[in-house]
Amino acid sequence: MTRPWTATVLTIFPEMFPGPLGHSLAGKALQRDLWRLETVNIRDFTSDRHQTVDDTPFGGGAGMVMRPDIVAKAVDHAVQEGAPGPLVYLSPRGVPLRQAMAQDLAKGPGVVLLCGRYEGVDHRVIEARGFLEVSIGDFVLSGGELAAMALIDACVRLLPGVIGDEASLKEESFASGLLEYPHYTRPQVWEGRAVPEILLSGHHAKIDAWRREQALSITKSRRPDLIGTSG
Repeated sequence: MTRPWTATVLTIFPEMFPGPLGHSLAGKALQRDLWRLETVNIRDFTSDRHQTVDDTPFGGGAGMVMRPDIVAKAVDHAVQEGAPGPLVYLSPRGVPLRQAMAQDLAKGPGVVLLCGRYEGVDHRVIEARGFLEVSIGDFVLSGGELAAMALIDACVRLLPGVIGDEASLKEESFASGLLEYPHYTRPQVWEGRAVPEILLSGHHAKIDAWRREQALSITKSRRPDLIGTSG
């Protein structure tokens, strides 16, 4: 039997998982074994009674840094136990997480995610183990756990069988290089605001053209950097 897509998370807070991933689409898919979630507690690889994973930075400065020897032991354990997929370190300085990356990761066997804390992880372990650094945005979180959840959710929803109507994935933001067009449903008039008449026409070609025009307009206004990357 083929092993389902697996997310392996290395963290000092394994109790944070599955968290939101245990609900909605991802949670239902987890229950159906369409994907798996494994956690590795980095503190299990310490040798002192306080389970210390960090130390002061060389060169001085504020904060603490996660030790490479301890993190490496956790990483090597996960790999030796068969954790599938590339090694990813969630970091504000990483390459941006894009839909294309989520699609590529979802096509593979899984992903191994390292969640940093404090000032981050000693860079030597990132280099030595060949981690890809990935960022979910130009902001800083208290740790990599929430970023890991975002990455996992972005991948899981792309797995076969997770979303009932898989055709809807083709019309989402970024699927065609554009932001998604606006959506409307009942009531037809709400607080004096009516649904655009074109959507009530039943003329699917004109509706498709209108939606494309809306997508282009919104993208030009909010994310002009995406223009030129769409088909």
